[in-house]
Formats: sequence, C-alpha cells, structure tokens
Amino acid sequence: MAVWTRADKNGLLELLLRDRWIRVLAELTRETLTLTADGEPGLGGAMEYNISHLPGAWNGVTNGTEPGTAAGNSNRTYNQHSNHSALRRTGSPGSGGTNRGQTDTSSGVNSPGSGRVPHDNGAVSDFGSPGSSYGSPGSSFSSAGQVRSGETNISLESGGSEMVRKVRVLKQESGGLGISIKGGQENRMPILISKIFPGLAADHSRALRVGDAILSVNGNDLREATHDQAVQALKKAGKEVTLEVKYIKEVSPLFKKPSLVADLPWDGVRPQSPSLSGSEDSGSPKHTGTKDKKVISLKMCYISRNLTIPDLESRLIELHSPDGRNTVVLRCKDSFAAHSWFTAIHTNIAALLPHVLAELNSMLGSSNTSSNREVRHVGWLAEQIKLDGGRHQYKPVVMALTEKDILLYDSMPWTREAWASPNLSHPLLATRLVHSGSARSSPALSSELAFATRTGTRQGIEGHLFRAETHWDLSSWTRMMVQGCHSAAELIKEVSMACTLNEQDVRLTVHYENGFTIAKEGAGPGSGSTVLYRYPFEKLKMSGDDGIRNLYLDFGGPEGEMVLDLQSGPKPVVFVVHSFLSAKVTRMGLLA
Repeated sequence: MAVWTRADKNGLLELLLRDRWIRVLAELTRETLTLTADGEPGLGGAMEYNISHLPGAWNGVTNGTEPGTAAGNSNRTYNQHSNHSALRRTGSPGSGGTNRGQTDTSSGVNSPGSGRVPHDNGAVSDFGSPGSSYGSPGSSFSSAGQVRSGETNISLESGGSEMVRKVRVLKQESGGLGISIKGGQENRMPILISKIFPGLAADHSRALRVGDAILSVNGNDLREATHDQAVQALKKAGKEVTLEVKYIKEVSPLFKKPSLVADLPWDGVRPQSPSLSGSEDSGSPKHTGTKDKKVISLKMCYISRNLTIPDLESRLIELHSPDGRNTVVLRCKDSFAAHSWFTAIHTNIAALLPHVLAELNSMLGSSNTSSNREVRHVGWLAEQIKLDGGRHQYKPVVMALTEKDILLYDSMPWTREAWASPNLSHPLLATRLVHSGSARSSPALSSELAFATRTGTRQGIEGHLFRAETHWDLSSWTRMMVQGCHSAAELIKEVSMACTLNEQDVRLTVHYENGFTIAKEGAGPGSGSTVLYRYPFEKLKMSGDDGIRNLYLDFGGPEGEMVLDLQSGPKPVVFVVHSFLSAKVTRMGLLA
C-alpha cells in the first residue's frame, strides 16, 4: 500500500485573469489550493490614510514590497496615477500644482515619532505585469467605483435613519487603530472608514465597519474637517480612542472591490457577474472580514505545464478543473519556484487518488449491471491529436483502467450515466504498450514524457500517444497498462470466433492455458463439435495476417501453414494472442 507524502506550501504567485496578471497569495493544503487577492483597491477621488503603524501592510503584515513603499526606505513619498492620468501632488516631479479632488493616496504612520508620511495610490493595484491594473484595460480598477471632483457630494444625511454610535477602541502596542480613512471637506465627503485591517485594534472592537463616517475623535468634532485635520486628530488621539460614528449605507459599496478571484469560474459553474455592492446589507452595524479568494478542491484536478499556452520562461503552472471546462494559469517568479509549486500541487493531487478510486468503485458497485468492472487506475493525461495541415497538439483527457478495458473521457465521469458514455473504449487484451519515455526520438530534443499504445480493431491498428507530466505519472501508467493487460488475460481466459478453414466452417478458440483449438461445428442443434487441431502455445512456430481478413498459423504439423478466413479484420485476434503469450512469459518469470 502506497504511503503518500503531502505538501503544505504558501507564497505569492501571479494569476492570469482577464488577460492580466494579478498578484495572489497561494495557500496549498492537503486537499485544496486557496488563492487570495494580494492587495485591495482604494476609492478614487478621495485621500486615504492608514491609521496603523504598519505602512504598506497587507492583513497587518508588512513585507516592504507594496506599491508606493520602497524596501528599506519607507519614509520616501511616491505617487502612482489613477486611470493613466497625471495626478500628482505639489512637489512631485512634473507636477503643476495641487489637484486634491483628483488624487487618491494611501498613507501610513511609521514608527512612533516619525514625522514623514509615505503616500500610496489606493486605486491602482499592480500585480506583476508592466503597466497592468486590477481591472479592465485603461482603468485603475473599475469605473463603477470612481469619485471625482465635482461629481460627488456625500453628506452625513445620506445615512438616513442610522443611529450615531460611540465606539471605544484600545490601541495595541503596535499596529495603531488598524483602519484606513478617506474623504474630507475638500472632497465633499465625510471622514469615512474605507478599510479595517484584520487582527488590529478596530477589528478587535467588533463595532466598526467599512462605511462608517467618523463624526468625532475623543470629542473633537470632525463633521467639517478636512482630510489632513482628521489625520492629525487620529494621530493625537492617544492609546484609548472614543469614536462617534454613523454608518453611511450609500457609500459603503464604493469601498468594496469586485470579487475577481472569488468569481473565477470552476467546475463548470458560471458565476454571476462581479458586483461592487456584494451581498444585500441589512444596514445593522456589523463587521465582516470577507476576502477576495477562491478555494479550489484538488480532487481530480489536472496540473500541467506548457500545455495550453506557451511557457518560454518555464514559469507557468496550469490547473484544469475536473470537468475540463476551466483552467487557472499561475505564474511564479522563476523556473525553480515553478518547479517547486508544480511538484507540491501534483503531490497532493496524486495523494487524493485512492479516495477517488474508492468513490468511483462505490458508485459503480451500487449498480446491478454486470458490465461494471472494478476501476484500477484513473487520471488525467494529454492525448496527441492531429490537426489540419499535419500539425499536432495535445488535448487533456481522463483515462480509466478497469479489469478489462481502457476508457477515455473528456472530463471526470462522476456519475453512472457519464461513466457509461466514454469517448473511446478499448479492451486491454487487444492493446499493447509500444513506447514509454521521451516524446521524441532523442531525450535531448524534448523534456516531454509520453507512452504510446496500439490496439487491434476490426478496422486495423489504432494508435494513441499520451503525454505524462512527471516520471511518476509515466511509470504508474505504463506499469498499470502492462499489469492490466496480463490480469485481463488471466481473467478472460479465452476468446472464440467463427471462421473458415479450407472452405469449411470452423471455430477458432484461443485459451490462456490450453492454447489453440480449431473445431468443426456439429450439423444440428445439440450435436457436439469435432476437434480438428489442438496445439499449445509453445508449438506455435509462426503467425501472421494480411491485415484484411486472413490469419496465418503454423504449428510445424503435417497440415503446414493454416489460412483462417476470419471474415473481418484479423488484428484483434493477433493482439489477443500476443497478450496471452506476454502474460504467460511474465508469469513464468522469464520477463521482469
């Protein structure tokens, strides 16, 4: 019984989404891969201030690489531009003056006593590709969330019947209040909480929410305050802070980003269109920490590399859904990281295989039909198909090996109905493995691993080439193919067919133990057959066929070479004879 070693891994990757790369935090566990958007967009048109001692923090953890923060020099000021327009503050290179109604900045307080404030545009979230944004081309995130000078006039009266609440917050030793604010009199907006950082003081209070307008800080009225005045009031508030707040329901949707990662299509379910407003809000004060993330079950996923899109830098990983309809493409920082992630994910998918086999056999075992066979092996491969013009490409397929058959599907057959309708079915007994190793003649020409099969059919020989992703996959499939063929020979024991010999109607029987028997059928019902020839396998001197309908057998007897007219393609019988011989030789220990 195989002992599986599973991998747990986490780190930053890039996700291909809507023709752009966005940065995500990937967390790999035994059964799932979780992708969480790394970063949150701000609200355009209003300044944002992070009331925290962790500048550039994501989930309260700083890594010094966030947009707008230079590693090792967190006191420097940076300005990024929303909607590719020249939105600069006075004093920045190329600025012609101050236009605060069009500037969206996010700043954080450094260590206590620091007097300089770094600025970060909260509306632009760059996740790896040069010049890319988190939304559609040419936008900083989404046009639905933009607030510009002269277009917005959000007042405290927008809160309707919402009650004013007093909230007491105790600052932690580090981390500050743990909120971001936006707005101010100059933006014709109240001072609004735009972000609450998980694990910090505001989050622990469980009484604040995104969309709350801050009316006062320790009795200091902020109803008519500018953004800078609010910043200073919060900085000087001390360890114990009493906030007067009022929830503005109409503005809270503007702080919520579309769930781009969470809405990734998977398992064939087409998600609803991304919504800025999210779920319906009852309006009662509450705090939620929902993140933009997608949890992907690894069971029967297909992980591959360089299959559907070119990967010249060897940095990409492709993860295909079990229904074969959707693909997630991840990009790593270099080829070594890509290999590490690929190996870890592949290991966990492979470790789930025994559970998949148990589920399939349980499902099929509950049926009373005799056609169901025990599933011995199942998994994804890439089959080479021929295109117009003689070109070839690989197509993902699910292959299943039962006691007697090879079955091919476009997607994972989780139901009896799907299982009963394979795209292709071949008997193992009439199939042989003819190649295993490099997909090309020289391993130096390609790193692709593949195995080839040939099946004898009534129409002739049918060949297939399958690409495996790892050496483990290749060895597993080739071993299961060979062992499956030999097991099928011992299980089926014999094949029999009507044919003609010397213009007589006879029946040829090939038995796994007894060899070849050619008998003449009786003249009437109930009459027995007359054995004309019987030879064990070791007496066979030569065999062949014409590829059309004739089978040639020579046992060295006085009858000489026998020509049997099978009245159809002879290849199935030829391949069965080969399988019987191979199984017998292996059983005798003559072939390792």
